[in-house]
This record gives sequence, C-alpha cells and structure tokens, in this order.
Amino acid sequence: MNSRFFLLKQVCQASEISAWAIRGGPFAESEVRAVGFVLANKYGTIGKSVYFNRSVSSLSSRNTSSKVQSVSELTQSIKRRLNDEFRSVLVSGEISGMTKAGSGHIYLTLKDDKSSINGIIWRSDAAKLKFDLSNGLAVECRGGIDVYAQRGTYQIIIRGIRPQGIGALELAFRQLHERLAGEGLFDSSVKKELPSIPKHICVVTSPTSAAVRDFLQVLTRRWPRIRVTVVPVKVQGPGAAEEIAEAIGLCNSMSESVDVIAVTRGGGSVEDLWSFNEEMVVRAIYQSEIPVISGVGHEIDVTLADLVADVRALTPSEAAERLVPHFSEITGGLDAASERMTKLLLGRLDRARRELAVWGTRPVLTQPLERLRESAIELDFLENSMSRSVRGHLADANRELVSMTARLDAISPLAVLSRGYSLTLDSEGTPIRDPATLAPGDRLFTRLSGGTVESIVESTEKEIGNPERQDGSLGTGKG
Repeated sequence: MNSRFFLLKQVCQASEISAWAIRGGPFAESEVRAVGFVLANKYGTIGKSVYFNRSVSSLSSRNTSSKVQSVSELTQSIKRRLNDEFRSVLVSGEISGMTKAGSGHIYLTLKDDKSSINGIIWRSDAAKLKFDLSNGLAVECRGGIDVYAQRGTYQIIIRGIRPQGIGALELAFRQLHERLAGEGLFDSSVKKELPSIPKHICVVTSPTSAAVRDFLQVLTRRWPRIRVTVVPVKVQGPGAAEEIAEAIGLCNSMSESVDVIAVTRGGGSVEDLWSFNEEMVVRAIYQSEIPVISGVGHEIDVTLADLVADVRALTPSEAAERLVPHFSEITGGLDAASERMTKLLLGRLDRARRELAVWGTRPVLTQPLERLRESAIELDFLENSMSRSVRGHLADANRELVSMTARLDAISPLAVLSRGYSLTLDSEGTPIRDPATLAPGDRLFTRLSGGTVESIVESTEKEIGNPERQDGSLGTGKG
C-alpha cells in the first residue's frame, strides 16, 4: 500500500469518524471517494466527516462518467446479478394460484403471511413429481432466482419440491390411496377367493432375488407337485411399474390355465418398494380375472398393491404358505378320513346283518308259498265282494232310470198329442195361440201324434168361450 494511504490516526465512534491524519499528502478525489465508500460500508452511516461529504458530493455531481443504460440492459444486468447471487435457494411457503399449462409447465405462487413470489416448474421436472400439487399445500422448494425480462419481475425456477412436514412419497401414497379408494378398488366385496389347492401358479417377481428363492423353497416343500411359472420383471427403478403391470396382464392371457398370481419382492426402503404403489400396477391387479396374492417387503411394509390384492401376505414366504397346504397335513387328513370311513362302513354292515337276521324270521321269507296262497284267497274274496257291489249299484241305477223315464213320458208334449191333441206352428216354428195373429194366406204346420200337416189359412174365426166339442177336441179355425 502507498504510504500516503497509511492512516496515522483513526478515532471511531458510533456512527462517526472524528479526525484523520494522513501522511504523505492529501488524497486524490477518486482515492478519497474510494476510502469513503470503504469506511461507509465498514462503519455504517458516517457523520461529520470531510471525506464522507466529499464522496457524497462526488456521487451527486453531474460530471459523472457512468454510462446511461437502457431498460433492457439494466434488466439483463439485474438478471445476471440475481442468477449469480441466488443460483440455488431453498424457500418454504404455501402454494396458491397454481395452474398447469397445456405444455406441461406448472405455474404457481409461493406465499407466507407477508410476502409472495411467483414460481415455475418446467415440464421435465413436473413429470418427476410423485405427488399432486394443490393450492394451500405447504412445501419446501429448491431452485434459483430468475428475472422475467419482458415484465421486469423476478421468480423462482423450482427444480425440486417436497411437502413440508411430510415426505413426498408419503403424500403421494395418501393422495393415490384416497382417489382409488373412492373408486372402490380396495372394497372387500370385489375380492376373489384363492383356490384351496392351486395347480398352476404364476409368480411376478425378479428371478434373481432372494425373495423368489425363499418363495419357491417354501412352496415346493409344502406341496412338491405344483407347477410354478416365474414371470421375470424389474421390481424397482425406472420402468419397473410398467413391467409388473404388463406381466400381470400376460398371466391373464396365457393359453394354459393359471389358478393364482403371486406378486412378490423382498424388503427395502419406501423408494425401493414404490413400484408397487404406482397406479398402473394397482389397476392391473384390480382388473385381473385371476386371483392375486401379494407378498411385498416385510411385515411393516404396506403398499397399494397389498391393499388391492385379493389376499395380502406379510412376506413372500408367507405368501407361499397361504397358497398351498402342507402335503403331510393333507395326507394325514386322508388317512384319518379313511379310518373314519372304514369304521362307518363296518358299523353299517353290522347293522345290516342284524336287520337281515330279523327279516329272516318273517313268514314272508320262511314260508313264501303259504303267504301267496293267503293272498290269493284274500284276492278272490275281494273280487266276489266287488262284483256283488257293482251288480247292486247297476240294479239300483236301472230302476231309477225306469222311474225317471216314466215321469218324463207323463209330462212329454208327445204324450199329449197321442191323446188326440195337436200343436199348430207358423212358418217360423212359433206356436199359434190366438187366431187373431193369423191372416189369410199364412202357412201353418200342425203337429199330430203321427206326423205333421201343412196348411194355408183361408180365414179365421174367433170362438167366444172356445166351447169343447162333443168328440172331445178343441175348436179351431178353418184351414
């Protein structure tokens, strides 16, 4: 440093510099201005200082050499300064005014009780979000400050975001669970029962994992004669969810019948198991026509695949245990059932022998011909009795018929005609009761005991009192 800039004496008090002693001559104006800025920056507001007053006057001088900038140049200068100074910031706030553009970018405002700042999540970063953003959600955002030059406003470019007070994956799990539960994917009424002893099992898992080895060992130890098809998939990382969902669909479309699908993997972190929380995997399990059992992670791990599966096992090994019974249990049960059946059959045979011995003493078996003779005699007796009864009924019916015939003959119109009476009818068959109803030329039909006489009316005459003739017949009109 030049010796003339050496400060011989510097008395500093709160907010002021009282005196200066400088060796080597006075400062140049530019040097004084530089020292003034240093002192002002170091000690805050400086009062009663000659050099401070000189520096201020130099700033307000019209003879400044600063270049006049346009608005764009100034904005770009601020933009560069902000980009350098606030390249990476971590800010917390509440989301409001969130919109998702058709381009996939997300625009939002972060605010607290006093301030707010606009924010943008580019499409590439938005696609990586595990949970859904919503207004009112408290979040922590990581990104950089940028200036929107056209409006001269600053904003935060968000490159990472997480819920405040809860993990991103936990929030995504809750949001997806709530939405799918509202659609009924987890209802117990839609779950299918597992077959008691499946013949063919498809296992959707990683073929190189220890979990699949444990699963197959337990399965074949319990039931050696079962057929197992392993459908190899990735169980974590990018593309794992797509492979799992596709494998479940493949099991449903196999030409050979599949009795049950087992979706398994070993334990891991929430991130490792996240493929089994993806919506496409959950829907693939729900849409499966074949019953699905899940055995994902350890006992404390719960995924959406576990909730939507028809049966949930705590581990892959337990899934194998729940799929098939132990062979010895079945064979032991068969032996016990065979012994019980043998005892029941022997008991039935013993009772049948005793009943047969009782029936063997019956006359129907000891003297069958005698029993037939008695039956023949009884049959003859019944036949004779029935014949007498039928003949009596026929005689009574015949007598009743003769009596009814006589009564009918007595009241028959034909019997009246046989005593000399006649019945006169007009052409329409209506009986003639009054000659006044006839006119000359009418055609009449007279019914006698021996037949019918047709005649034409020439004239009519009504007889007063209608006296009876001496021959016993009634008087009639001339015909």
